Amino acid sequence: MTTDRQTLLNTVLTALHSIAPELEPETLELARPLRQQVDLDSMDWLNFLVSLHERLGVEIAEADYARLVSLNDVLDYLQARLV
Repeated sequence: MTTDRQTLLNTVLTALHSIAPELEPETLELARPLRQQVDLDSMDWLNFLVSLHERLGVEIAEADYARLVSLNDVLDYLQARLV
């Protein structure tokens, strides 16, 4: 399944909004640490990653969690696995 980056971004933001309903997507910066921008605790972060798995069918290995810092990191990771 190939997904263009904008569609993938929309899916990621929808998943993120389900965890953090106060989120204002237009304020997010793609290169800044996501957890700092949205103020997610570790349980919220895990729920976000599980939501991405459910929506996209992409396995996100626990060993890779530390690599997923910014929205760009998340998008790159997902895009590489959706090819």
